[in-house]
Amino acid sequence: MRIVVLTGAGISAESGLPTFRDADGLWEGHDPMTVATPEAYDDDPDLVHRFYDERRAALGRVRPNAAHVALARLEEALGDDLYLVTQNIDDLHERGGSRRVHHMHGRLRAAWCTTCDHRASWHGPLRDRPPCPACERPTLRPDVVWFGEVPHGMDDIERELWECDLFVSIGTSGLVYPAAAFVHYAVGNGKRTLELNLDASGTSGDVHESRRGPATELVPAWVDELLSGAGVTS
Repeated sequence: MRIVVLTGAGISAESGLPTFRDADGLWEGHDPMTVATPEAYDDDPDLVHRFYDERRAALGRVRPNAAHVALARLEEALGDDLYLVTQNIDDLHERGGSRRVHHMHGRLRAAWCTTCDHRASWHGPLRDRPPCPACERPTLRPDVVWFGEVPHGMDDIERELWECDLFVSIGTSGLVYPAAAFVHYAVGNGKRTLELNLDASGTSGDVHESRRGPATELVPAWVDELLSGAGVTS
């Protein structure tokens, strides 16, 4: 069985990372559109850098949870038959043991040079305009996909959705496109679909099965069920 798993902010929220869409998810009261668009960066790069520097620093204060670890266990069992794509820019999947993670919205612990197009792992702040490791120009920005930019690897994601047998969304709002359309693409191509989410999402009515509860409970239970041969309900 080939499985595509999409994870969203809900899985990381259970590790203590706030989300944009939660009531307490705004950093210092900022709307995402003031810190997560190319226009916002052009208007106030210092503010945008402070925002992502703080989020980057916050990663050191949280740990992967049981849902991240369970998906790593599933990867170990399925190998290339599992395709894990995340909307999250944190590295909790990797720290939980997953080795093949597609970050469609980029990575918080990475920097992109807008001068020479070099991308590099980055754990420190960017607000002081450090030089690019490749060209030495002070033009590094967070290597994340902002609103209005194209997510990474959409052709790869669509191919995996076409070839899979089961599509599973975990901790997603079902409101942010293009990820919100993945379930429709899967259903339209005859794939089974399952949602594991704390609350109803924007696509709950479109999946074959929706299970409600914390990801730290639902995901390990689903992985245990899958690996025991029970699979998902028909």
